[in-house]
Amino acid sequence: MGTFRGYAAIQGRGTVALPAELRKKYRLDEPGAQLEITERADGVIELRPTLPVPVDEMWFWEPGHQSAERAAEADVEAGRHTTFDDAEALLAHLDSLAAGPAEAVE
Repeated sequence: MGTFRGYAAIQGRGTVALPAELRKKYRLDEPGAQLEITERADGVIELRPTLPVPVDEMWFWEPGHQSAERAAEADVEAGRHTTFDDAEALLAHLDSLAAGPAEAVE
């Protein structure tokens, strides 16, 4: 991620407006978004974006991923899946798929 350097004015009642670029970048314009505030011993005040879902887990909630999750759940409910008793059986199945249809049939 790039670094931003700028200033934010402190308004009445201590209100600080973050630049739109940062609000968008860190998804602070979403409902429930907050800033964690840490005062360090060296006088630096750190602000960390905090969302109801941690930033590094937000990919899971993206519309495309949620669509894939719903499709996978539908496949399981419809019985379109394979289960294996152990890792060796799973690996043998994957090997047969990688070999292709002509080589898989012996």
